[in-house]
Amino acid sequence: MSSIPNFSTDLTGQTAFVTGTTSGLGRRFAEVLAACGAKVAIAGRREDRLNELAQELSARGAEILPVPLDVTDTEALIASIEYTEKALGPVQILVNNAGKPDAQLALKMTPEFVDEMVATNLTSLFHLASEVTRRLVKAELPGRIVNISSSAAYNAGIGTSWYAITKGAVVRMTEMLALEFAKYNVNVNCIAPGAFESEMMDGMLERMGDITQGFPRKRLGTPSQLDSTLLYLVSPSSDFVSGATIRVHDAQGAN
Repeated sequence: MSSIPNFSTDLTGQTAFVTGTTSGLGRRFAEVLAACGAKVAIAGRREDRLNELAQELSARGAEILPVPLDVTDTEALIASIEYTEKALGPVQILVNNAGKPDAQLALKMTPEFVDEMVATNLTSLFHLASEVTRRLVKAELPGRIVNISSSAAYNAGIGTSWYAITKGAVVRMTEMLALEFAKYNVNVNCIAPGAFESEMMDGMLERMGDITQGFPRKRLGTPSQLDSTLLYLVSPSSDFVSGATIRVHDAQGAN
């Protein structure tokens, strides 16, 4: 007889790979997965912060692997998964969290900025998802991939065009990879957060002013308010869920 309810947060024995862990939502995702028993590879560009987080989580008894990574470097992306697999075992949970914001008008963006946004917000997610799945297929193991999009994929204002476009593409990519990977027992889903407290949001507020006054509850989300959504999508209880995007936005600019 199946357990009631069919939900568990025990990730013991599984290896997770999380990008963008040096601050904000990514840091929280790594903390939560480690607290639930997963071995966690934490990836990011700022090595000092990676090492600081690794020490903090290791002190709590977690098995942590810091992985310095620039997600715009495709060769480094592939190598990071191989490195993690050798150290911690096959990656069965991938959280594609790395992202780059923008607050520029389209006509003022440089070609270099446009290309970097695509590489960070979209291409890197595709490469990591594909590489992780290739290895899971070879090992005949199931997997969970969670891409992080944004409410900007659905509702955005002037000055956020390229960010919104890339995040909208993440939603569609999630749907298509879910379709391709389903036969391999790899679920691909997406979280589209609204405005949450983070280093990225601090920079946006500095440029745009207090955006919360336009929200129904005039507040930002806290990273902990995404814990349950993340754990649902990486747990066995979401076995029949693939290709979905869960919007967690507190009705901020709802449409």
